[in-house]
Amino acid sequence: MMEYLCFRTLCCKDPPALKTEYDVVCIGLSGSGKTSLLTRLGQENANINNIKPTTGFDIRSIPFKDAILNIKELGGSETIRKYWSRYFQGTQAVVFVIDSASSDSILESSRSELHSALVHPQLCTLPFLILANHTDRPAARSVHEIRKYLELEPLALGKNWVMQPTSLDDMAAVRESFCQLIGLLEEKDFLTQNPVV
Repeated sequence: MMEYLCFRTLCCKDPPALKTEYDVVCIGLSGSGKTSLLTRLGQENANINNIKPTTGFDIRSIPFKDAILNIKELGGSETIRKYWSRYFQGTQAVVFVIDSASSDSILESSRSELHSALVHPQLCTLPFLILANHTDRPAARSVHEIRKYLELEPLALGKNWVMQPTSLDDMAAVRESFCQLIGLLEEKDFLTQNPVV
C-alpha cells in the first residue's frame, strides 16, 4: 500500500494550471531598442551584439509567472510604419518603445506615432505599456521630461497605461514593467467578466 501511495504521489500529480495567454503588439521607431529588449526578455543571456532591426514583423512567446505574452514586434522604419495597422487585429495590449536618448525630431515622430496608436479604433480601448528605453545613455531624458513632451494626458485620459524607464542594464525592471502590463490585462479581463451595473 505504501509503495502504491509513493508511486501515485510521484506519477499522478495534477497537471500544472494553464497560464493565460495574451496577444500583444510591440511598436516604436527603428533604433528604439524593441528587438534587443524582447530578445533579452525571452533569454536573459542572449548575445545582442549582432541583432539586426526587424524589417517586417517577428512573433515570440515570452512566459511570465502568471501569463504568457505572445508578442508581435513590428519593424519601425518609415516604410513599414504605414502598414502597422494591418497587424493590429486580435491585439489585447500595446507596448510602445521610445528611445529616450533620441534627437528632438525622432522624439517628435515617436510622439506622432504614439498619438496615432492611442486613437486607433483597434487599439484605443487596450492597455498600453510605454517604455522610455536607453535610460542608461548620457543624453537620455528623464521619464518626467518624456511624459511631458509626449503630451499623453489628454489622449490617454480614461485609458489603462503605464510608462516606465528601461535599459538593457536592468532587465529585472524591464520584466517588472511587463508584469505591470499583465496586471492591466488581468484587470481588464476581470472588469469584462464582472461588469459594474
